[in-house]
Amino acid sequence: MEKSRVVSTFLGAGEFPVAPGTLASLVAVLIHAFGLSRMALPWRALVIVATYFLGVAAASATARALGQTDPRRIVIDEVVGQWIALFLTPAAWLPLGLGFLLFRLFDILKPFGIRRVEALPSGWGIMSDDVVAGLAALAVLQVIAAVL
Repeated sequence: MEKSRVVSTFLGAGEFPVAPGTLASLVAVLIHAFGLSRMALPWRALVIVATYFLGVAAASATARALGQTDPRRIVIDEVVGQWIALFLTPAAWLPLGLGFLLFRLFDILKPFGIRRVEALPSGWGIMSDDVVAGLAALAVLQVIAAVL
């Protein structure tokens, strides 16, 4: 498997036959819970930004190789979006679960004009709609955390 496909499918998670995006989001939650959440915020941000740009390049190459605009097997976008949604979330199961559900909801339904971001060219569109969905989920999580 070529490097761009390994990255864009998040080490093969995107090849899973049922709900590969949901699987990738779940794996991202676990990585956050047991790794990213233990990092200082600037390092966490650096990991997310670096993964975003790596994802843009990998998603572009994989989509081009497959001859599709947004192949289902590309799931690195779900990973980045999920990490953004959980950016300020502690490694406690209730907020992690809520962050997972909110991100998947916004990623699937694409409210607030998120669908328009998909129109960006190639990997930029593949990755960026999930970034916006992650930001929306992060905002809702922060409102809930402030109220509770």
